[in-house]
Amino acid sequence: MTDAHGNQPPIPIPNQQPGQPSYAPGAEIAVLLACLRAQRRHVLGILDGLDAEALRRPVLPSGWSCLGLVRHLALDVERFWFRAVFLGDAEVVRDLDEIDDAWQVPAGASPSDILGTYLTESERADAVIAAASSADAPLAWWPHQLFGEPHLHTLRDLLLHVVTETACHAGHLDAARELIDGRRWLVLA
Repeated sequence: MTDAHGNQPPIPIPNQQPGQPSYAPGAEIAVLLACLRAQRRHVLGILDGLDAEALRRPVLPSGWSCLGLVRHLALDVERFWFRAVFLGDAEVVRDLDEIDDAWQVPAGASPSDILGTYLTESERADAVIAAASSADAPLAWWPHQLFGEPHLHTLRDLLLHVVTETACHAGHLDAARELIDGRRWLVLA
């Protein structure tokens, strides 16, 4: 049976009380996390097969490299949003000023160092997300000096923001990879 808009009603959960969400607890977080993981796979997949020189070479006028973008995703996205903003981890918040520009790769850092940091921060973010009580869980800290009044308020808001940002940067990497060697992640006919 569908409503006037053609939508099917949600499948009820056994013993569901009136007013409770019509999905299993944690299902919303699981769906959002699956979307985030798909974007992370895209980020890593589009870089597969590039050598160290290609990963470090800026190909767009703004000057960032593929490795610099991955470092930004590790430190300014995964670490910042989940460990600093959502958890309020005092050590991570304190160390934010130590990162001059996450888009720049330190001279001595190898591609495996940067990619390893991204994987580690993604795993830590997944653990934070998995431990959350619900998608409505509030943020513990907000960077007023960067963004003014909060525009994200819950884990749901944060997950949607990070999925969007990661997807946007995956698209940037698609463009960079095509400029480097012509490879495309998604071929549109």
